[in-house]
Amino acid sequence: MTKTVVHLLRHGEVYNPAKILYGRLPGYRLSGLGEQMAEVVARTLADHDITYIAASPLERAQQTAMPLAALLGLEVHTDDRLIESLNYFEGRSVSPGDGALANPRYWYRLRNPFTPSWGEPYRDVAARMLAAMQEARRVAEGHEAVLVSHQLPIWMARRFAEGRKLWHDPRRRECTLASLTSFRFDGATLAGIDYREPAKSLSTRSDPANKGA
Repeated sequence: MTKTVVHLLRHGEVYNPAKILYGRLPGYRLSGLGEQMAEVVARTLADHDITYIAASPLERAQQTAMPLAALLGLEVHTDDRLIESLNYFEGRSVSPGDGALANPRYWYRLRNPFTPSWGEPYRDVAARMLAAMQEARRVAEGHEAVLVSHQLPIWMARRFAEGRKLWHDPRRRECTLASLTSFRFDGATLAGIDYREPAKSLSTRSDPANKGA
């Protein structure tokens, strides 16, 4: 069967001096460290047989895709299905103890962690991510594709593909900044999933407030 790989790449560190949950808000771009992460990933993938690159429309994802696209001479396609998940707390501080989550007026939004009640349903996130991945697989058939997205959407795609429950503890997500979650296909059949952190040495220097989503 034809072997194809679809890499889900999480964006690099974002400049977030206000320390808020920025979600889909415009204007949140990579920090200087985030730009370095994007360059490291580009060098890591330079010798791969990549024929298709797409990214979420958000600035941080587009920026993360650019060094790789420039290195390979490819266009960055924009795919809205790769965008960050909707979240009611977007634009607010959600720091433990002193953020919006500590305010009783918002607790109703936290009533159901399974859907979840504070944002876009997990199943909807997984469905749109898988649709984007299948299109990328078809376009890059026999080669490799890179899709630049965000932590929760990537994690939902992985958990769904692995047959796991979608609700989870966010602290246990295996999807660090500038990480690669790679889906290997034989034809249209998923053959395996690999995970690696090419910018791990840089991630240890990241400001927790800038890790975002």
